[in-house]
Amino acid sequence: MLDVWTIASAISLLLLLIQLPATAILLSRLVKGPSRLPPIAPKNPTPELLGAVSVVIPTLNEALRISPLLDAISRQSYEVREIIVVDSKSGDGTPDLVKAAQQKDPRFRLMTDDPLPTGWVGRPWALHYGFLQTSEGSEWFLGMDADTQPSPGLVAGLVKTAEEQGYDLVSLSPQFILKYPGECLLQPALLMTLLYRFDPAGVNTDQPERVMANGQCFLCRRSVLAAVSGYTSASGSFCDDVTLARNIAASGFKVGFLDGAKVLKVRMYEGAMETWKQWGRSLDLKDASSRAQIWGDLWLLSAVQGLPLIVVLSYLSLSRTVPLSPSPPLLLLGLNLFLLVIRFAMLLAIAPSYDRTQANGGWLFWLSPLADPVAVLRIFLSAFRTPTEWRGRKY
Repeated sequence: MLDVWTIASAISLLLLLIQLPATAILLSRLVKGPSRLPPIAPKNPTPELLGAVSVVIPTLNEALRISPLLDAISRQSYEVREIIVVDSKSGDGTPDLVKAAQQKDPRFRLMTDDPLPTGWVGRPWALHYGFLQTSEGSEWFLGMDADTQPSPGLVAGLVKTAEEQGYDLVSLSPQFILKYPGECLLQPALLMTLLYRFDPAGVNTDQPERVMANGQCFLCRRSVLAAVSGYTSASGSFCDDVTLARNIAASGFKVGFLDGAKVLKVRMYEGAMETWKQWGRSLDLKDASSRAQIWGDLWLLSAVQGLPLIVVLSYLSLSRTVPLSPSPPLLLLGLNLFLLVIRFAMLLAIAPSYDRTQANGGWLFWLSPLADPVAVLRIFLSAFRTPTEWRGRKY
């Protein structure tokens, strides 16, 4: 009969074969961090930006969280030509809030989108519908979500950065607002599944299939969006932002994903359960990825984020039966301790991406690596399920 040591050595060799190449890939991405572009800064508009931007905001029952956006987007200056809110028949008073904002700022336009066409998901349809209503005099289209809170100077800073860097499309990673203990633990672990799979925000990639994007703040040249028929190519995608950005990049246009923590805050979901259910089912990005890419990402996440804590705890539980001499189990322990050190160090890197000033139990952010196995499990569950409901709309 095989003893515990022999079994542990065999399992350790197998895990080393799985984890070592994944670790090399992870390190090749993380070393790009110091060379990334600096965070977007707010800027004052200049005369040439007059009326350059049409803002489109899709809404469906957003009354509880849209007010900060309505106030903040109204405070953007003359670079914003119009603010089109496309409502999908909200029943909670969202249109009334927009109408109230319209009384103070005539740039607001409220419209109801047409019935959802076959094959379309609600969000890309509302954005596409809004795009078709934008003024041809605007050079830029800016899609924004109802849960965002832009700082003064966001739009001018975003457009100037896009023009200076030659981007045709640029989106931002925001600063996330945390409030409750469960989300302080889970949300950073879910975010890390993105950071481990892709280059850091501010690093350009030449591979369209590895492009990242965030539809919460999505700036695109209107002419480019017209050239790709608006959101048509992302019509059935539950991650329409990434799908559209990758299609635009594949068409030869320059796409950027930048750090927007200084100019954009977002309050996405209320509590850990809503974060798990709503955000978790789109993080797999399966609608924007090939099957091979999905499996490759699942392998990477399992190897460098899901397994390290489990391996270290398992080793500690078997430490009395495993010798400390050089051996596969000891090498495996060293590798996974190294991965945990990287993971905790990453907390320092992502700390500016979180606003914990209102958080109850904000200290749990620093323990979020403990939720990594659960976060990776969530990506697995999402990767093999097609959503049947999104934002209260059934598909």
